Amino acid sequence: MKVSVVVPAFNEERLLAESLRSIRSAMEAFAQCGWRSELIVCDNNSTDRTAEIARAAGAQVVFEPVNQISRARNAGARQASGDWLVFVDADSAPSRELFSAVAAEIRGGHTLAGGSTVRYASSSRGIALLIGAWNLLSRTMRWAAGSFIFCEAAAFREVHGFSEALYASEEIDLFVRLKRLARRSGKRIAILHRHPLRTSDRKLHLYSWWTFAGFTLKAIVSGGRSLRSRTDCYAWYDGRR
Repeated sequence: MKVSVVVPAFNEERLLAESLRSIRSAMEAFAQCGWRSELIVCDNNSTDRTAEIARAAGAQVVFEPVNQISRARNAGARQASGDWLVFVDADSAPSRELFSAVAAEIRGGHTLAGGSTVRYASSSRGIALLIGAWNLLSRTMRWAAGSFIFCEAAAFREVHGFSEALYASEEIDLFVRLKRLARRSGKRIAILHRHPLRTSDRKLHLYSWWTFAGFTLKAIVSGGRSLRSRTDCYAWYDGRR
């Protein structure tokens, strides 16, 4: 068994080193199972030291010139040689316990793909309510947060990976297709919750609540067409960190 961990990264020099240290430590859970693993960072046309930091951490670095999260994840997955793929965002810090839970799902043989609930370091009541609502929706709908996804590599390729027509909500689109495949193959989608992924809440500090409310409203009113526009999804692509 081999697991490939893929980290998409665009101008992540501030947080990448810490994230990769956490990922390396978490990957020991796979070694304890006697499995091989690899760490791949996709440099998504960064203008800072992202690629240098990734190489210094011992990661394999691939380059994707078009700045889009779907393309970055797909580029990393194309380079991967593992039986399973684990996608972790560059501003996130998974624990060894979380990776152990992923390993248990893989060994059980009944899971096709999955994700994890998430947590922020912030103690703000508003942010806590927001993340609590997402975690409930994630577990109910079996939609994984884009910051942490695990998937059988063959299944990922069968559904053609992340849609490169989308600039946001690409993880939900992926899981709609994975859920269909899981039903056909008699397997399940697992959203792990005992060891939530610790991830950055920086976007909630960089942009106002009205920014995200307006983005959500526009996506609904446009029938999802705004998700295909880099301009409309600027909070993910304007380079603010």
